[in-house]
Amino acid sequence: MNMELSRRSFMLGAGAGLVGTSLGALGFGEIEVAHALSIRPFKLAQTKEVRSQCPYCAVCCGMLIFSAESKEEKGKMEVTHIEGDVDHPVNRGTLCPKGAGALDYIKSKTRVKYPMYRKPGSNGFERVSWDFAMERIAKLMKEDRDANWVEKNRDGVTVNRWLTTAFLAGSSVANEGGWATFKVSRGLGLLQIENQARI
Repeated sequence: MNMELSRRSFMLGAGAGLVGTSLGALGFGEIEVAHALSIRPFKLAQTKEVRSQCPYCAVCCGMLIFSAESKEEKGKMEVTHIEGDVDHPVNRGTLCPKGAGALDYIKSKTRVKYPMYRKPGSNGFERVSWDFAMERIAKLMKEDRDANWVEKNRDGVTVNRWLTTAFLAGSSVANEGGWATFKVSRGLGLLQIENQARI
């Protein structure tokens, strides 16, 4: 049988094919359901996102920190992923190797999370309260400052110096925190002030 394809029948066939593929593409076919089930869910979909800064140097790159409920402790959140913040004006989403490895630092078994104290003559550290640690530091600082205070130099000029103790400042504080740290250190008479930012 010889069948001629007219222009009208071609247009009808093409239109029917277009309607059929469009309905399938819009999700009315079984293939889309199977495809959606085969896709692994996005690993950060069920996490909580927090913006922070990298603590390693004075560049202070922006970080996005993602946390989810701990599998070991019910109700406790734990950090699961860290990446650079693309909206941060300093790093625009990039991180150096130290910043990119911050998750390993957080999850390290050797990370110190609490004040630790080693008694004289002991060979190990024990956990103490923050109150104990702060009182002990303040007491030792006062004793050292009183014993080594330099009020005047050899020429009789008032200098008010404390030369036997140094201060190591952090680099991830804002301008106001850095200013307060500097003022407190200088107010105590310290001359040796170093900063973690020197890398």
